[in-house]
Amino acid sequence: MPCPVKKTAKTASASVASPRLPLDRILIGDSIRIMNELPAHSVDAVFADPPYNLQLGGDLLRPDHSHVDAVDDEWDKFADFAAYDAFTLDWLKAAKRVLKPDGCLWVIGSYHNIFRVGAILQNLGFWILNDIVWCKNNPMPNFRGKRFTNAHETLIWASPSKDARPCFNYEAMKNMNDDKQMRSDWHLPICSGKERLRTPDGEKVHPTQKPLPLLYRVIMSSTKPGDVILDPFFGSGTTGAAAKLLGRHFIGIDRDETYAKHAERRIAQTEKAPDIETLTTPSKREEPRIPFGIILERGLLRPGQFLFDERQRHRATVKADATLHVEERGDKITGSIHKVGALVQGLPACNGWTFWCYDSDGHGHMMPIDLLRQRVRAEAASH
Repeated sequence: MPCPVKKTAKTASASVASPRLPLDRILIGDSIRIMNELPAHSVDAVFADPPYNLQLGGDLLRPDHSHVDAVDDEWDKFADFAAYDAFTLDWLKAAKRVLKPDGCLWVIGSYHNIFRVGAILQNLGFWILNDIVWCKNNPMPNFRGKRFTNAHETLIWASPSKDARPCFNYEAMKNMNDDKQMRSDWHLPICSGKERLRTPDGEKVHPTQKPLPLLYRVIMSSTKPGDVILDPFFGSGTTGAAAKLLGRHFIGIDRDETYAKHAERRIAQTEKAPDIETLTTPSKREEPRIPFGIILERGLLRPGQFLFDERQRHRATVKADATLHVEERGDKITGSIHKVGALVQGLPACNGWTFWCYDSDGHGHMMPIDLLRQRVRAEAASH
Protein backbone atom coordinates (compact mmCIF):
# COMPACT_ATOMS: atom_id res chain seq x y z
CA MET A 1 0.00 0.00 0.00
CA PRO A 2 1.55 3.36 -1.00
CA CYS A 3 2.63 5.73 1.75
CA PRO A 4 0.68 8.96 1.26
CA VAL A 5 2.96 11.96 0.92
CA LYS A 6 1.89 15.10 2.73
CA LYS A 7 1.90 17.83 0.08
CA THR A 8 2.64 20.82 2.29
CA ALA A 9 3.93 21.60 5.73
CA LYS A 10 0.45 22.85 6.60
CA THR A 11 -1.11 19.50 5.66
CA ALA A 12 1.56 17.67 7.64
CA SER A 13 0.77 19.75 10.70
CA ALA A 14 -2.90 18.84 10.50
CA SER A 15 -2.00 15.16 10.42
CA VAL A 16 0.44 15.43 13.31
CA ALA A 17 -2.11 17.25 15.47
CA SER A 18 -4.17 14.04 15.49
CA PRO A 19 -3.79 11.96 18.68
CA ARG A 20 -2.88 8.99 16.50
CA LEU A 21 0.62 8.64 15.10
CA PRO A 22 0.90 9.10 11.32
CA LEU A 23 2.27 5.61 10.79
CA ASP A 24 3.92 4.57 7.53
CA ARG A 25 3.69 8.08 6.13
CA ILE A 26 6.07 10.74 4.90
CA LEU A 27 5.51 14.20 6.35
CA ILE A 28 6.73 17.23 4.41
CA GLY A 29 8.15 20.13 6.39
CA ASP A 30 10.68 21.14 9.01
CA SER A 31 11.73 18.06 10.96
CA ILE A 32 12.23 19.88 14.25
CA ARG A 33 8.79 21.49 14.18
CA ILE A 34 7.04 18.28 13.13
CA MET A 35 8.82 16.19 15.78
CA ASN A 36 7.75 18.70 18.41
CA GLU A 37 4.13 18.25 17.30
CA LEU A 38 4.22 14.47 17.65
CA PRO A 39 3.04 12.97 20.96
CA ALA A 40 5.79 12.79 23.58
CA HIS A 41 7.37 9.37 24.23
CA SER A 42 5.55 7.82 21.26
CA VAL A 43 8.22 6.18 19.07
CA ASP A 44 10.48 3.22 19.76
CA ALA A 45 13.51 4.29 17.77
CA VAL A 46 14.91 7.27 15.87
CA PHE A 47 17.31 6.80 12.98
CA ALA A 48 18.86 10.09 11.86
CA ASP A 49 21.05 10.74 8.85
CA PRO A 50 21.42 14.51 9.38
CA PRO A 51 23.33 16.97 7.17
CA TYR A 52 27.06 16.32 7.55
CA ASN A 53 28.08 19.97 7.12
CA LEU A 54 30.78 18.87 4.68
CA GLN A 55 31.96 22.44 3.99
CA LEU A 56 33.18 21.51 0.52
CA GLY A 57 34.95 24.26 -1.33
CA GLY A 58 35.28 24.33 -5.13
CA ASP A 59 34.78 21.51 -7.60
CA LEU A 60 36.09 18.03 -6.89
CA LEU A 61 37.74 16.51 -9.97
CA ARG A 62 38.93 13.03 -10.88
CA PRO A 63 42.41 12.53 -12.41
CA ASP A 64 40.78 12.67 -15.87
CA HIS A 65 39.30 16.08 -14.90
CA SER A 66 35.71 14.80 -14.83
CA HIS A 67 33.51 16.16 -12.03
CA VAL A 68 32.74 14.11 -8.91
CA ASP A 69 29.05 14.17 -7.95
CA ALA A 70 29.67 15.52 -4.45
CA VAL A 71 27.23 16.75 -1.80
CA ASP A 72 26.75 20.46 -2.51
CA ASP A 73 23.03 20.82 -1.77
CA GLU A 74 21.75 23.79 0.20
CA TRP A 75 20.46 21.57 3.02
CA ASP A 76 24.07 20.63 3.85
CA LYS A 77 25.32 24.22 4.14
CA PHE A 78 25.63 26.11 7.42
CA ALA A 79 27.15 29.51 8.13
CA ASP A 80 29.61 28.17 10.70
CA PHE A 81 30.06 25.52 13.39
CA ALA A 82 27.92 27.50 15.83
CA ALA A 83 24.98 27.42 13.42
CA TYR A 84 25.43 23.69 12.87
CA ASP A 85 25.66 23.02 16.61
CA ALA A 86 22.47 25.01 17.25
CA PHE A 87 20.66 23.00 14.57
CA THR A 88 21.98 19.72 16.03
CA LEU A 89 20.93 20.68 19.55
CA ASP A 90 17.39 21.51 18.40
CA TRP A 91 16.76 18.30 16.46
CA LEU A 92 18.29 16.10 19.17
CA LYS A 93 16.07 17.76 21.81
CA ALA A 94 13.03 17.07 19.64
CA ALA A 95 14.11 13.48 19.07
CA LYS A 96 14.60 12.87 22.79
CA ARG A 97 11.12 14.27 23.55
CA VAL A 98 9.42 11.90 21.13
CA LEU A 99 11.42 8.78 22.12
CA LYS A 100 9.98 6.29 24.60
CA PRO A 101 12.00 5.99 27.85
CA ASP A 102 13.39 2.61 26.74
CA GLY A 103 13.75 3.58 23.08
CA CYS A 104 16.97 4.24 21.20
CA LEU A 105 18.60 6.75 18.88
CA TRP A 106 20.85 6.03 15.91
CA VAL A 107 22.85 8.83 14.27
CA ILE A 108 25.18 8.36 11.31
CA GLY A 109 27.88 10.80 10.27
CA SER A 110 31.42 11.31 9.06
CA TYR A 111 34.48 12.94 10.62
CA HIS A 112 33.01 16.30 9.57
CA ASN A 113 30.17 16.16 12.10
CA ILE A 114 29.92 12.99 14.18
CA PHE A 115 32.14 14.22 17.04
CA ARG A 116 30.10 17.41 17.40
CA VAL A 117 26.87 15.38 17.33
CA GLY A 118 28.24 12.95 19.92
CA ALA A 119 29.21 15.71 22.36
CA ILE A 120 25.83 17.42 22.05
CA LEU A 121 23.79 14.26 22.56
CA GLN A 122 25.84 13.41 25.64
CA ASN A 123 25.20 16.91 27.00
CA LEU A 124 21.48 16.25 26.54
CA GLY A 125 21.64 13.13 28.71
CA PHE A 126 21.70 10.47 26.00
CA TRP A 127 23.74 7.41 26.96
CA ILE A 128 26.02 6.04 24.23
CA LEU A 129 25.71 2.26 23.92
CA ASN A 130 28.06 1.70 20.98
CA ASP A 131 29.76 3.48 18.15
CA ILE A 132 29.56 1.42 14.98
CA VAL A 133 32.10 1.81 12.20
CA TRP A 134 30.58 1.23 8.78
CA CYS A 135 33.59 0.08 6.74
CA LYS A 136 32.74 0.66 3.08
CA ASN A 137 33.73 -2.23 0.84
CA ASN A 138 33.84 0.08 -2.17
CA PRO A 139 34.62 3.64 -1.00
CA MET A 140 35.27 6.58 -3.28
CA PRO A 141 39.06 6.98 -3.67
CA ASN A 142 40.93 10.09 -2.61
CA PHE A 143 41.53 11.62 -6.02
CA ARG A 144 44.03 14.28 -4.95
CA GLY A 145 46.28 11.84 -3.10
CA LYS A 146 46.74 14.17 -0.12
CA ARG A 147 44.87 12.17 2.52
CA PHE A 148 43.93 8.61 3.40
CA THR A 149 40.94 7.32 1.48
CA ASN A 150 37.88 8.07 3.62
CA ALA A 151 36.53 4.52 3.78
CA HIS A 152 34.13 4.58 6.72
CA GLU A 153 31.31 6.38 8.47
CA THR A 154 30.38 6.23 12.14
CA LEU A 155 27.03 5.38 13.69
CA ILE A 156 26.26 6.28 17.30
CA TRP A 157 23.74 4.03 19.07
CA ALA A 158 22.37 5.65 22.22
CA SER A 159 19.51 5.41 24.71
CA PRO A 160 17.61 8.40 26.14
CA SER A 161 19.23 7.89 29.56
CA LYS A 162 21.76 5.77 31.41
CA ASP A 163 18.97 3.81 33.13
CA ALA A 164 17.04 3.01 29.94
CA ARG A 165 16.68 -0.59 28.81
CA PRO A 166 16.63 -0.43 25.01
CA CYS A 167 15.88 -3.44 22.84
CA PHE A 168 18.88 -5.41 21.61
CA ASN A 169 18.28 -8.59 19.62
CA TYR A 170 21.56 -10.25 20.53
CA GLU A 171 20.62 -13.73 19.29
CA ALA A 172 19.39 -12.40 15.94
CA MET A 173 22.64 -10.52 15.38
CA LYS A 174 24.65 -13.59 16.34
CA ASN A 175 22.61 -15.73 13.95
CA MET A 176 23.20 -13.23 11.14
CA ASN A 177 26.96 -13.41 11.79
CA ASP A 178 27.43 -17.19 11.44
CA ASP A 179 26.82 -17.84 15.15
CA LYS A 180 29.49 -15.36 16.27
CA GLN A 181 28.91 -12.20 18.29
CA MET A 182 28.21 -9.27 15.98
CA ARG A 183 31.08 -6.79 16.19
CA SER A 184 31.02 -3.02 15.95
CA ASP A 185 32.83 -2.95 12.59
CA TRP A 186 30.30 -3.51 9.82
CA HIS A 187 31.74 -4.26 6.38
CA LEU A 188 29.06 -3.31 3.88
CA PRO A 189 29.14 -1.78 0.39
CA ILE A 190 27.94 1.72 -0.40
CA CYS A 191 24.66 2.17 -2.26
CA SER A 192 25.18 1.50 -5.97
CA GLY A 193 23.81 -0.39 -8.95
CA LYS A 194 20.09 -1.13 -9.12
CA GLU A 195 19.54 -0.05 -5.52
CA ARG A 196 20.56 3.55 -6.26
CA LEU A 197 17.50 5.68 -7.02
CA ARG A 198 17.92 7.69 -10.22
CA THR A 199 15.90 10.16 -12.25
CA PRO A 200 14.84 9.29 -15.82
CA ASP A 201 17.98 11.03 -17.13
CA GLY A 202 20.27 8.94 -14.90
CA GLU A 203 21.00 11.49 -12.16
CA LYS A 204 21.11 10.40 -8.52
CA VAL A 205 17.83 11.18 -6.73
CA HIS A 206 19.67 11.76 -3.45
CA PRO A 207 23.43 12.28 -3.02
CA THR A 208 23.74 10.39 0.28
CA GLN A 209 21.37 7.43 -0.17
CA LYS A 210 22.23 4.81 2.44
CA PRO A 211 22.34 1.10 1.46
CA LEU A 212 19.46 -1.12 2.52
CA PRO A 213 21.76 -3.70 4.24
CA LEU A 214 22.92 -0.99 6.66
CA LEU A 215 19.37 -0.06 7.74
CA TYR A 216 18.35 -3.71 7.78
CA ARG A 217 21.02 -4.37 10.40
CA VAL A 218 20.21 -1.26 12.43
CA ILE A 219 16.49 -2.04 12.59
CA MET A 220 16.93 -5.77 13.09
CA SER A 221 19.32 -5.25 15.99
CA SER A 222 17.42 -2.72 18.06
CA THR A 223 13.67 -2.94 17.40
CA LYS A 224 10.86 -5.50 17.54
CA PRO A 225 8.16 -6.30 14.97
CA GLY A 226 5.45 -3.64 15.20
CA ASP A 227 7.78 -0.97 16.63
CA VAL A 228 7.68 2.60 15.30
CA ILE A 229 10.88 4.06 13.81
CA LEU A 230 11.11 7.80 13.17
CA ASP A 231 13.49 9.17 10.55
CA PRO A 232 13.61 12.99 10.67
CA PHE A 233 15.82 13.27 7.55
CA PHE A 234 14.03 10.69 5.42
CA GLY A 235 15.68 11.45 2.07
CA SER A 236 15.48 8.48 -0.29
CA GLY A 237 13.45 6.39 2.19
CA THR A 238 15.88 3.59 3.03
CA THR A 239 14.62 3.55 6.63
CA GLY A 240 11.03 3.14 5.46
CA ALA A 241 11.91 0.36 3.03
CA ALA A 242 13.84 -1.60 5.68
CA ALA A 243 11.10 -1.04 8.26
CA LYS A 244 8.40 -2.37 5.92
CA LEU A 245 10.55 -5.35 4.95
CA LEU A 246 10.99 -6.25 8.64
CA GLY A 247 7.42 -5.69 9.82
CA ARG A 248 8.04 -2.38 11.61
CA HIS A 249 6.25 0.95 11.20
CA PHE A 250 7.97 4.15 10.14
CA ILE A 251 7.38 7.89 10.24
CA GLY A 252 9.43 9.83 7.71
CA ILE A 253 10.02 13.58 7.70
CA ASP A 254 11.65 15.58 4.92
CA ARG A 255 11.33 19.13 3.60
CA ASP A 256 11.91 18.10 -0.03
CA GLU A 257 8.81 16.89 -1.91
CA THR A 258 10.90 15.40 -4.72
CA TYR A 259 12.78 13.14 -2.31
CA ALA A 260 9.48 12.16 -0.69
CA LYS A 261 7.83 11.19 -3.98
CA HIS A 262 10.73 8.93 -4.92
CA ALA A 263 10.80 7.43 -1.41
CA GLU A 264 7.04 6.81 -1.55
CA ARG A 265 7.39 4.96 -4.85
CA ARG A 266 10.30 2.93 -3.53
CA ILE A 267 8.49 1.86 -0.35
CA ALA A 268 5.34 0.97 -2.27
CA GLN A 269 7.45 -1.48 -4.29
CA THR A 270 8.97 -3.05 -1.16
CA GLU A 271 7.34 -6.31 -0.09
CA LYS A 272 6.61 -6.89 3.57
CA ALA A 273 7.55 -10.32 4.86
CA PRO A 274 4.42 -12.20 6.05
CA ASP A 275 4.13 -13.14 9.73
CA ILE A 276 7.39 -11.47 10.64
CA GLU A 277 6.95 -12.55 14.29
CA THR A 278 7.31 -16.21 13.28
CA LEU A 279 10.32 -15.42 11.09
CA THR A 280 12.37 -13.92 13.94
CA THR A 281 14.27 -15.81 16.62
CA PRO A 282 12.97 -14.62 20.01
CA SER A 283 15.43 -13.16 22.47
CA LYS A 284 16.43 -15.61 25.19
CA ARG A 285 16.04 -12.80 27.71
CA GLU A 286 12.32 -12.71 26.89
CA GLU A 287 11.79 -16.44 27.36
CA PRO A 288 10.31 -17.65 30.68
CA ARG A 289 12.89 -18.39 33.37
CA ILE A 290 13.32 -22.10 34.13
CA PRO A 291 15.26 -22.89 37.34
CA PHE A 292 17.52 -25.94 37.25
CA GLY A 293 15.45 -27.46 40.05
CA ILE A 294 12.49 -27.91 37.72
CA ILE A 295 14.62 -30.22 35.57
CA LEU A 296 15.01 -32.50 38.61
CA GLU A 297 11.35 -32.21 39.60
CA ARG A 298 10.31 -33.28 36.12
CA GLY A 299 12.60 -36.32 36.31
CA LEU A 300 14.65 -35.19 33.32
CA LEU A 301 17.78 -35.52 35.47
CA ARG A 302 18.11 -37.35 38.77
CA PRO A 303 20.12 -36.78 41.97
CA GLY A 304 23.46 -38.54 41.81
CA GLN A 305 23.69 -38.28 38.03
CA PHE A 306 26.93 -36.96 36.53
CA LEU A 307 27.25 -33.90 34.32
CA PHE A 308 30.32 -33.14 32.18
CA ASP A 309 31.68 -30.28 30.15
CA GLU A 310 31.69 -30.80 26.39
CA ARG A 311 35.24 -32.19 26.37
CA GLN A 312 34.63 -34.21 29.54
CA ARG A 313 37.49 -32.56 31.43
CA HIS A 314 35.26 -31.82 34.44
CA ARG A 315 32.70 -34.06 36.15
CA ALA A 316 30.00 -32.82 38.53
CA THR A 317 27.49 -34.72 40.64
CA VAL A 318 23.88 -33.51 40.65
CA LYS A 319 22.59 -33.08 44.19
CA ALA A 320 18.96 -33.32 45.26
CA ASP A 321 18.77 -29.59 46.03
CA ALA A 322 19.69 -28.71 42.42
CA THR A 323 23.30 -27.84 43.21
CA LEU A 324 26.37 -29.46 41.69
CA HIS A 325 29.31 -30.96 43.57
CA VAL A 326 32.80 -31.24 42.08
CA GLU A 327 35.99 -32.66 43.57
CA GLU A 328 39.10 -31.70 41.62
CA ARG A 329 42.77 -31.46 42.61
CA GLY A 330 41.85 -31.87 46.26
CA ASP A 331 39.26 -29.06 46.15
CA LYS A 332 35.58 -29.61 46.87
CA ILE A 333 33.18 -27.21 45.17
CA THR A 334 29.41 -27.02 45.64
CA GLY A 335 27.04 -24.48 44.12
CA SER A 336 24.71 -23.66 41.27
CA ILE A 337 25.30 -24.89 37.73
CA HIS A 338 26.58 -21.40 36.88
CA LYS A 339 28.82 -20.91 39.90
CA VAL A 340 30.46 -24.33 39.67
CA GLY A 341 30.90 -23.99 35.91
CA ALA A 342 32.72 -20.70 36.43
CA LEU A 343 34.92 -21.99 39.27
CA VAL A 344 36.19 -25.11 37.46
CA GLN A 345 37.18 -22.92 34.51
CA GLY A 346 38.70 -20.17 36.62
CA LEU A 347 36.31 -17.63 35.11
CA PRO A 348 34.24 -14.89 36.77
CA ALA A 349 30.97 -16.13 35.19
CA CYS A 350 29.56 -19.04 33.23
CA ASN A 351 26.27 -20.01 31.59
CA GLY A 352 25.82 -23.42 33.21
CA TRP A 353 23.01 -24.36 30.83
CA THR A 354 25.35 -24.41 27.85
CA PHE A 355 28.52 -25.51 29.71
CA TRP A 356 27.24 -28.69 31.38
CA CYS A 357 26.23 -31.75 29.35
CA TYR A 358 24.51 -35.02 30.23
CA ASP A 359 24.73 -38.54 28.79
CA SER A 360 21.53 -38.53 26.72
CA ASP A 361 21.39 -42.24 25.83
CA GLY A 362 23.57 -44.03 28.37
CA HIS A 363 26.27 -44.57 25.75
CA GLY A 364 28.29 -41.41 26.13
CA HIS A 365 26.31 -39.24 23.72
CA MET A 366 26.73 -35.87 25.43
CA MET A 367 24.10 -33.16 25.03
CA PRO A 368 23.89 -29.73 26.76
CA ILE A 369 21.40 -29.55 29.60
CA ASP A 370 19.94 -26.47 27.87
CA LEU A 371 18.03 -28.94 25.66
CA LEU A 372 16.16 -30.08 28.77
CA ARG A 373 15.28 -26.46 29.60
CA GLN A 374 14.00 -25.96 26.06
CA ARG A 375 11.83 -29.07 26.41
CA VAL A 376 10.23 -27.68 29.57
CA ARG A 377 9.57 -24.33 27.87
CA ALA A 378 8.02 -26.04 24.87
CA GLU A 379 5.71 -28.09 27.11
CA ALA A 380 4.66 -24.94 28.99
CA ALA A 381 3.93 -23.10 25.75
CA SER A 382 1.77 -25.95 24.45
CA HIS A 383 -0.62 -25.81 27.42
